[in-house]
Amino acid sequence: MNKKNIPVEFVYQLFALIIAIIIVHAFYVSVVRPNAAEVIAEQNLMAEADPDFVRERSVWVLVKDLEQEACFILMFWALAIMGYKATKVSAERKLLEVDLVPVPEGMRILPEDTREFARQVQALPEDRQKMLLPRALLNALRRFASTRSIQDVSASTHTICDSEAERLESELSMIRYISWAIPSIGFIGTVRGIGEALAQADKAVKGDIAGVTQSLGVAFNSTFIALLISIFLMFLVHQLQLMQERLVFDSESYCDDKVIRHLKAD
Repeated sequence: MNKKNIPVEFVYQLFALIIAIIIVHAFYVSVVRPNAAEVIAEQNLMAEADPDFVRERSVWVLVKDLEQEACFILMFWALAIMGYKATKVSAERKLLEVDLVPVPEGMRILPEDTREFARQVQALPEDRQKMLLPRALLNALRRFASTRSIQDVSASTHTICDSEAERLESELSMIRYISWAIPSIGFIGTVRGIGEALAQADKAVKGDIAGVTQSLGVAFNSTFIALLISIFLMFLVHQLQLMQERLVFDSESYCDDKVIRHLKAD
């Protein structure tokens, strides 16, 4: 199979999800649930010995249920995806520091000169040529050579940057879906916990409220953890979106400053 046809990002996301599931589940099985069971057993003994005993909110008990485990898996998966995208944006930003089209101040680029400048951009490695800035520069030079219109070059560059901004925005849809799914999973835990509490209502009427209390703890703990994770992820999503928007804006400004303002039609 042609290497170009391999969906690298999809494979990365798939493996990131698998690794997140393995690591988080292993941590839960070996650390979280044993510690939570120990804390609950200890608190039950202390409650039996002292009727006025107040149970402390242990972190292990807060995160011990299936819903919280699923939320942490999705959180680490989203972090891996955002890390991948942030790395790509950082790599593209490095090109903004390189003089890809060296034009001395005061020099004008005529339509006949564009081929020579385009060769300098085409000399970049293939993976860099696919980045936004080289694509925008090559488009500007080729469009000027064919149309000899500076206004047309400027409009074409703006269109390419707008298209890139829309593409980057659409690629955030998976991360936004994960950020939406996490509180939804938390609410599932709430419904499950309340359902279990209602199923034990007859025991509570007889004075045994331990089961109802534990089920209500499941209900509220799952939503609490899910909302905290969602708030954290949404902050990072907006930071990533800001990085992408700045990349597009700075790339368009680079094209204007380095190429378009030096163009001169016959």
